[in-house]
Amino acid sequence: MIKQIITICILSAAVVSCKKEAAVSEVKPVHDSIAGTESREDQYKPIDTVCSSGNKTEDYIKSLQWYQAKIEKEMAGNSPEQNDKVYEDYLKIRSKYTECLMNLHTGVLDKYVNYYDADKDQYNFPDNIKKIASELKKAGLEFREVGEGMTEIWTIPGYYSSLFKNKVTPDYESYISQTDKESESNYAADAGLIISWEQLGDRLIFWENFMNKYPESRLIKTVKQDYNDYLSDYLLGMDNTPTYEREPDKGTGKLNDENKTEFNRMIKKYPNSNTAKKAKEIITFFDAQTPIDQIYEKINGAR
Repeated sequence: MIKQIITICILSAAVVSCKKEAAVSEVKPVHDSIAGTESREDQYKPIDTVCSSGNKTEDYIKSLQWYQAKIEKEMAGNSPEQNDKVYEDYLKIRSKYTECLMNLHTGVLDKYVNYYDADKDQYNFPDNIKKIASELKKAGLEFREVGEGMTEIWTIPGYYSSLFKNKVTPDYESYISQTDKESESNYAADAGLIISWEQLGDRLIFWENFMNKYPESRLIKTVKQDYNDYLSDYLLGMDNTPTYEREPDKGTGKLNDENKTEFNRMIKKYPNSNTAKKAKEIITFFDAQTPIDQIYEKINGAR
């Protein structure tokens, strides 16, 4: 989920960027459990999730709309536990269709940032891009700039919450709500953090509390990985936004004042958290002039 740059994911994307839609496994060509509930009266068949150059934007959008209508009908008669699986399957399908749409519109995505008029602080899109954006919106998708001149197609923030609220188990509802919130803005771009250090610290506390509250959740593996990625960024930073200043020729470094202030905030506000424990460790390492390479090994090797 973490280095979702920009990407709520790329990451968006997850991301976040980035970080945050990428938490699902590869999906096989569709005719899955969702499609299997089709009634005889409904003769429409969604296109395969295996990308094809013969498919158009409208084909993918129509299929996405079909799946949304199908799961809304299906969930009404399901238990929350069954709907957890519906969410997982639906996320995989949307991920594959979105990938196909990005492949289909590679040229548009490559040129997207060029339509920005810096003098007027606005975009001037040609009609063909406006039409594509309009089609994407019908399926809860949008163009999202993720940094370094790159643009991707992402799910609109809040989309999953609007579909699954009060229909899944508490752990899934909490997870969906938080990942939707995190997707509202890009996490990082150009190898640098975009959100504030305090915001990142608060994300860590949320996910730490989630793991403590739902230790048996099927989402634990995904959440733990995202937490660890966030924690590494929080303690050490990213290439263009490090938490420390390296001291030339010594192999050591000094914590930036703003990061040390944030670590002390974490320690004071959440003294019993694992995040606070790690914040204390990082301060100790830098105060002791531990070589930076060793700090990285200690922090990333102690997960």
